[in-house]
Amino acid sequence: MRKIILSTLLILMSAWVYGGGYRVTLQGQKALAMGHTGVAIVQSSESVFFNPAGLVYLEDTLNVTAGISGVFMNIAYQNTVTGVSERSESPMGMPFYVYASYKANDWMAFGLGVYVPYGSEVRYPEGWAGSHLVNSIALQAIYIQPTVSFKLNDIISFGGGPIFAIGSVDFDRSVNRTLTDLEGNRSTVNVEASNVTSWGWVASTMIHFTENLHFGATYRSKIDLNADDGQATFQNIPNSPLTPFEDSKIAAGLPMPAEMTVGISYDYKDWIFAFDYNRTFWNAYHSLDIEFQNPNIPDSKNSRNYKNSSIYRFGLQYDVNQTFALRGGYYYDKSPVRAGYFAPETPRNDSSNFTAGMTVNIGSNFQIDAAFLYSYYKEINASYDYYYEDGVAVPFGGTYKSNAFAPSIGITYKM
Repeated sequence: MRKIILSTLLILMSAWVYGGGYRVTLQGQKALAMGHTGVAIVQSSESVFFNPAGLVYLEDTLNVTAGISGVFMNIAYQNTVTGVSERSESPMGMPFYVYASYKANDWMAFGLGVYVPYGSEVRYPEGWAGSHLVNSIALQAIYIQPTVSFKLNDIISFGGGPIFAIGSVDFDRSVNRTLTDLEGNRSTVNVEASNVTSWGWVASTMIHFTENLHFGATYRSKIDLNADDGQATFQNIPNSPLTPFEDSKIAAGLPMPAEMTVGISYDYKDWIFAFDYNRTFWNAYHSLDIEFQNPNIPDSKNSRNYKNSSIYRFGLQYDVNQTFALRGGYYYDKSPVRAGYFAPETPRNDSSNFTAGMTVNIGSNFQIDAAFLYSYYKEINASYDYYYEDGVAVPFGGTYKSNAFAPSIGITYKM
């Protein structure tokens, strides 16, 4: 039974990476409305995230951008053999960002960004069929990123800087499929880790081939989050020598994968056309480890075996006049989850994502940015095959249908 706890804890810890079944692509309203393209575009201090090398090409001495999104995730599960079906009860997530850039002179600029690259909350009804894997999970990661940007000439520039990451996770599940206390309450375990910190870095370049054709590339390093003081809390455990579960401090390590984004943009009269390609190196997830400080619970490792994945992004912008700009976009996101590793806390399959938005200029210094994202995940019949009871694998599978939508609002100040 201890193996049941160990394997499930490892599975759930991995949800830090997936953001509750989908990747948070909400790091700037202008870019989001254009299919989350931005590595080859210079429009605002959103470049702190998308391509720090572009900051030096901003015309403004000071540019500050901030925004927030409301994320609504819907997950439907059905097992056609047993007839069991459930829907998640996911509250609204609210990822945010704040960017600022300062142009020191014609060849150097500085930037600072605070943003949420991963974060969500998923809840299933109490006692649902997959409660031995997950009842609820809430997670968030915040990045703080100072950057510097400098140009060699009007054609090529470079940028980058360190990233300070802060993460937290809180999840709850049943101990196994049947265990209860004497009053019939399901035995559960809750694992919580907060203020988990680590460092990474970002580096980028931008090249202006012509006045209208631009190229950009950004590399963001892998970040290892190591939780050294997490807490595992057990509830409704029957008083029996066969169930010796006790609260314990935990330590766990989690790699957040490196990613590379390259892209081009082309300006034509009042239009901007953009394409970005993102490669995320999910193969960093060979295994997830957890260490219990309680000596009665042995340490454990669990293979994850994820694969690298790609995102293809397309976007366009049309400047209607000096007051309004309209945007639209699409991106296709390939899932890194291999067959047999499909768990209900990360019901993430290949997705098609549609975006739209606009900017309203209020005078010469203020802008209001709005965007909308709709994500449709391809229906999939899949299973998680690495849950064990009494040394025997007990797969949990079914058909998953998922979608998400996110209305977003932001403001830009420049001078």
